[in-house]
Amino acid sequence: MTDALTLHSYSALDSQVEAIKRDGFAFFPGILSAETIVALRGCMDRLQPIAENYDWNGTPENTGFLNKAINSTFNRDALFLNCLDIPGVIELAEAIHGSDCHIIQMTAWMTGPGRPDQEIHADWLPFPLPEDVVADPRVEVPIFISTAHYYLDDIYEELGPTQFIPGSHRSGRKPNQELEWNGVPAQNVICRAGDALLFRSDVWHRGTANRSNQTRYLLQVHYANRWIAQRFAPYLHFCFDPTLLAQATPRQRRLMGEHPTGSYT
Repeated sequence: MTDALTLHSYSALDSQVEAIKRDGFAFFPGILSAETIVALRGCMDRLQPIAENYDWNGTPENTGFLNKAINSTFNRDALFLNCLDIPGVIELAEAIHGSDCHIIQMTAWMTGPGRPDQEIHADWLPFPLPEDVVADPRVEVPIFISTAHYYLDDIYEELGPTQFIPGSHRSGRKPNQELEWNGVPAQNVICRAGDALLFRSDVWHRGTANRSNQTRYLLQVHYANRWIAQRFAPYLHFCFDPTLLAQATPRQRRLMGEHPTGSYT
């Protein structure tokens, strides 16, 4: 049995910032209501993958297990639009990426029984550095990209929890099929439906095998510094839904890319 990750929640924003710099992630318990969880899961069931958006549509018949992923869900239903700036999480995203940050993607995942372990990975390493350089207290690698995981199930080991290696972003490199770093092993995120994590792109993590008989529901929101490109497929042909855009708040519009002009416009 894999150890459970110790999940500390911090109410003060500066402590949340310190946690994501130190551990690679910050934890938010009970951030979504029971009603929101039910609504999100129902909407994820109803949405159909669009091939042009690079949505995934794995089924037990064609891949051996359900692996459905809907990209740019903020552009598919108002319920997801309102997940762009969930109170509590958005303040931390803006604190680490700047008040002009935006999202680069939002993806809803449904992962069924039979899904195997992923490899331990880092989503994006801004630049590799020697470990002794990263360990120098004078060096602080900026957090360019982060991901919010909104868990829509009570997570237990058989359901395929996310695993993290706390502090592994300080390795200065990507993992090489390692399940530990600096003596710290990969640990399971065992949490409740409605809990969330915000983690930096260079911390080592993975999704684990779903050995249960149920589907795991997860919503990801990817935040980034203003200067990191957004990734809304089909790219040149991406169009915002005008009905949803009309409902968006000024902050949500900025998160979707409505920025004031500046250098390089």
